[in-house]
Amino acid sequence: MNNEKQPTTSVEVSNEQVQKVLEKFDLESNVRKVNNKAILWGISLLAISFAVFHLYVTFNPLPTLLQRNVHLMGGLVLVFLLYPTFKKQNRTKIPFYDWILVGLSVASSVYLFVVYPDIVTTRGGIATTTDILMAIMTVILVFEAARRVTGWILPILAMLFLVYPFFSHQDWLPRMLLTRPFDLSDIFGQLYIKTEGLFSTAIGASVQFIFLFILFGAFLAKSGMGQFFNDLALALAGHKQGGPAKVAVISSAFMGSINGSAVGNVVSTGAFTIPLMKKIGYDKNFSGAVEASSSIGGQILPPVMGASAFIMAETTGISYGTIALAALIPALLFFLSSIMQVHYRAGRANLRGLPKADLPELKKVLKNGWHLLIPLICLIAMLFYGLPVSFSAFYTIVITVIVSWFRKHTRMSIKDIFEALETGTRQSLSTIIACGVVGVVIGVVNLTSFGATLTSAITSLGAGSLMLTLILTMLASIVLGMGLPSIPAYIITATMAAPALAEFGIPVLIAHLFVFYFGIFANITPPVALASFAGAGLAGGDPMRTGFISLRLSIAGFIVPFIFVYEPAMLLINPTGLPVNATEFPFAAVMDILIVTISSAIAVIAISAAVEGYIKTHLGVITRIILGVGSLLLIVPELVTDIIGYVIIFVIYAWNYIKGRKGPEVALETRSG
Repeated sequence: MNNEKQPTTSVEVSNEQVQKVLEKFDLESNVRKVNNKAILWGISLLAISFAVFHLYVTFNPLPTLLQRNVHLMGGLVLVFLLYPTFKKQNRTKIPFYDWILVGLSVASSVYLFVVYPDIVTTRGGIATTTDILMAIMTVILVFEAARRVTGWILPILAMLFLVYPFFSHQDWLPRMLLTRPFDLSDIFGQLYIKTEGLFSTAIGASVQFIFLFILFGAFLAKSGMGQFFNDLALALAGHKQGGPAKVAVISSAFMGSINGSAVGNVVSTGAFTIPLMKKIGYDKNFSGAVEASSSIGGQILPPVMGASAFIMAETTGISYGTIALAALIPALLFFLSSIMQVHYRAGRANLRGLPKADLPELKKVLKNGWHLLIPLICLIAMLFYGLPVSFSAFYTIVITVIVSWFRKHTRMSIKDIFEALETGTRQSLSTIIACGVVGVVIGVVNLTSFGATLTSAITSLGAGSLMLTLILTMLASIVLGMGLPSIPAYIITATMAAPALAEFGIPVLIAHLFVFYFGIFANITPPVALASFAGAGLAGGDPMRTGFISLRLSIAGFIVPFIFVYEPAMLLINPTGLPVNATEFPFAAVMDILIVTISSAIAVIAISAAVEGYIKTHLGVITRIILGVGSLLLIVPELVTDIIGYVIIFVIYAWNYIKGRKGPEVALETRSG
């Protein structure tokens, strides 16, 4: 965007610092810088061709196994060409052994094409010796690629699952883990020649729509959408109390919904917002935490939800429109809590907003960039109309290019289009490989029924208590989601943890949203809080302290899922799990939705004040505890507790406002976060 007033950009983090943080906390950005121009051109051509292939198969699909096979092979080839074996390795050239890995990746894919007719006609799902050898080789390639682009956590998790069926019949295992014996043909046939392992629904979702939405995000970025969102947030909130922090929450929410990478979103928007927060006086740890928690929150915000909404629709069989509507109120409550916490923190430390003269004008921002919202509006309309997700993504990419031509400063050239195709492919590599690794987990779970075992364990430990089972499922989801991108985190938690809630008759949509929230929030939960660590890296803060502040800022995200389990009206569904139909439930449905939304909104606002210890004046420790208790009482779905909660909150707020009117209070707290 070329707005006239943008002096605030002078405090942005340098490109060198951004790249340093990306390479440290986001392995996706830790790529080679090859100095051979022919190889560089070849990699670019391969990446662009890979994107064009996905656009082509949107309307002309290959057989399922082969299409997923090409998708995974392309991801493997590009990873071995782009990502070094080790961080400190020479990145200016590609070593010979990586060329060998590229060749093996292609060989694995070609082999499946050759034997595919035999697989579907005469094999009957039985793997040959050659199949087993190719399967072992492919699994090793996928694990190595995952180690390079996501780190050790995901491949180690998958290796533990892969080892299990080799020993699952041994008497020394606990009784609930015992299974029948499995041989190499059972295990690697499941993983390689069926669509239940490496080529499972996880990689299927990646090839069908995740890739296309990552590509869509790349086209939006090229059209100037990121700058438009930053300018819009500045114009709306930059001059308010604690304005830059509110700008961070708003802009990160917008971009986080479209961008499926939490760490990438922290760095891209945080490079702009974190220096602004520090400039007006926010502590460096708090500044990094605001960006981290808001970027994670974007993953739960419709319409795109970091592409996870589409996977949830595929997994549950529930329409995208129902999922997007269900996720709306909980997401808004999360961001309401974030906004109020930064507001109360600013009041406590007497932090003012930025001068209006230094901010872009709202009218000019909208005049220059309103057209960039058209693709998002069209996307939502197409999805709610019922157009297939892949078709919607394809048409939205085309619309983005056309819309960019409406203004000279956003107009995309042929070069920009090719760069967007290449960028989208590069940004998708971690998701492709992660989905391949997750496929190994899914394959083993399906083969051994381990998911049913985990479900049984959770329900047994829950001892028949829904609340205890919810807490155990929450903990399991956080552990399973640690260190993972949002999409594979959801797939794993949906496979492993969500079934435990079904034992209590919790509707599928509620169960999946519950585990989705906590799998996502693993990214800000120490000790493996990559989004928080990235925010700390940009802000110059302490990673662990930033992580714990991120948790505090995201407190609503840890409470809201429990609310919608007990109060399904928050998700715009009735207690049976069906979408609310205004013609069938005209009065009761509306009243239920209003009551739970209003009471939850008041509760998260009050919790924000209790956490920060400030409303209009400083709150004492005892008052903060009482206010917190009152907020929690308001969440409990009982009339008596609601009345007590309302009374407590009203009394404390009224008394604090009366104290505040007696005169401005000097900030009693330091700005140390």
